[in-house]
Amino acid sequence: MEYSLASMQPALPEIFLLSATCLILVIDLFLSDRTRLVTYGLSLAALIGTIALVQYVSAPTREILFDGSFVRDPMSDVLKTGLLLITLFAFVYAKDYLRELGILRGEYYVLGLFAVLGMMVMISANNFLTVYLGLELLALCLYALVAFNRDSTKGAEAAMKYFVLGALASGMLLYGISMVYGATGELNFPEVAAVIAGGQADQTVLVFGLVFIVIGVSFKFGAVPFHMWVPDVYHGAPTAVTLFLGSAPKIAAFALAMRLLVDGMGSLLVQWQDMLIILAVLSMALGNLVAIAQTNLKRMLAYSTISHVGFIFLGLLAGTDKGYSAAMFYAITYALTAAGGFGVITMLSRKGFDAENIDDLKGLNDRSAWLAFMMMLILFSMAGVPPTVGFFAKLFVLEAVVSIDMVWLAAVAVFFSIIGAFYYIRAVKVMYFDKPVDDAPLVSSMDTQVAMSINGLAMLGFGLFPAALLGVCRAAFGL
Repeated sequence: MEYSLASMQPALPEIFLLSATCLILVIDLFLSDRTRLVTYGLSLAALIGTIALVQYVSAPTREILFDGSFVRDPMSDVLKTGLLLITLFAFVYAKDYLRELGILRGEYYVLGLFAVLGMMVMISANNFLTVYLGLELLALCLYALVAFNRDSTKGAEAAMKYFVLGALASGMLLYGISMVYGATGELNFPEVAAVIAGGQADQTVLVFGLVFIVIGVSFKFGAVPFHMWVPDVYHGAPTAVTLFLGSAPKIAAFALAMRLLVDGMGSLLVQWQDMLIILAVLSMALGNLVAIAQTNLKRMLAYSTISHVGFIFLGLLAGTDKGYSAAMFYAITYALTAAGGFGVITMLSRKGFDAENIDDLKGLNDRSAWLAFMMMLILFSMAGVPPTVGFFAKLFVLEAVVSIDMVWLAAVAVFFSIIGAFYYIRAVKVMYFDKPVDDAPLVSSMDTQVAMSINGLAMLGFGLFPAALLGVCRAAFGL
């Protein structure tokens, strides 16, 4: 195959991001601690440039390059844009926090950008090897980021746990991929799908491979019973890392599930649908019930994440374009919500004090009515309270489940959502009706305040006008 600049155009965003990150890495070596904000500015510029290139190469048609291993389609365009915008928010929120704790180093932004590159490769993967390469690039960056604060024993412990369990999950995913390759003799997803649909592969080997692939995907999502790393890693990592880890990778995990299960193994829908039903119900049940008992805000949001993963799985298991678009809408809006939630926690932290308990929210309305209102919108969106976007995200997923005659599953989801609303509303009550235990002034830079205002009001804006984003998600699947 002959490579020319024109033929590589669909991969321009990835090529640009890789080049920009390598350049930022070299420039950062020559910067002192006082000029470290140059790295921050260049990182934001790299993300904005990549967003512009994603829009430039976007087209309604599907383009495949690199011998069938890389695909650019409307779904990848939407997911990459959402991923890059959410990373932009995460980088802005992280700056003040890292500076306050004295760990504002260029490695945070360089590792973050390499992780984003890994996620973009996963989103555009059209081949088992490409998916795995993207996944490992993301995972290696996240392991290093979790242990980013060298003085924190809690962070080192969380990173070790994440690394050991992550390596185990990656091994299982690779084992599943090897079994599917052995059964089909193909690596590219369209060819794998054609062999499976033609009934030419050994069904027993395929289903065994599928089980291991679902385990790998579930670990990356943090679904029960593969969730054991989520609360410890969210709690142990610096909040700026938890903020990034808890938001952007959810979009990549959705892409991973779509590429592996839908594009590659769509003919085995009945088999993986049953597995996802079990994972979804367990995630919603355990996530919501255990979150009620948490007093640590980061652990509460970790269990909350697990429950939201159950909802994303509901959209996927519907097995229809309507369900996939609803799950995509949910993944993007949840990632934006999570970025805002952890962003508020970073804004409450300061030198010598890491805000991570629910009690740290006490009297937030008295200290900063604006920040309390933003946090309330974010928590209401997580709880699914109308008219925030979280309500419509849940509604669209439930509608997709009901449309395939699984009313009982929708009823289970509603039941656990009602239980989950308790711990979100408890946090709102603490902010508005309790007296502050900390009267230190809340100081944040202008860019952080602007980002938080956009993020919080987006919860309301997308809730009042959900059709715009939903239309984009549906158009990605040709609806």
